[in-house]
Amino acid sequence: MYAIVEINGQQFKAEAGKKLFVHHMNDVEAGQAVEFENVLLVDNNGNITVGTPVVEGAKVECEVVSPLVKGDKVLVFHKKRRKGYRKLNGHRQQFTELTIKNIIA
Repeated sequence: MYAIVEINGQQFKAEAGKKLFVHHMNDVEAGQAVEFENVLLVDNNGNITVGTPVVEGAKVECEVVSPLVKGDKVLVFHKKRRKGYRKLNGHRQQFTELTIKNIIA
């Protein structure tokens, strides 16, 4: 059984026992239970239910493993040829790590 759920404006495939890295959630702590009710699709062993826009009564229960995880560094390099202009900028995205506990459909 899996579900497509919308978390912080992004869609994720949620299966029980899997880990998700979602955009940083400010008001959560490690070990806290979180529920998401924007379930867009549910597949229950081949029986697919598509929401319009969400599936009524469906929700995904998660547990916060780590409230702040930093992603890999992405380097952004700008250069204008023959002008002597070079600029290097780095960025590390912040994520929240979740574990899917249960899918209620």
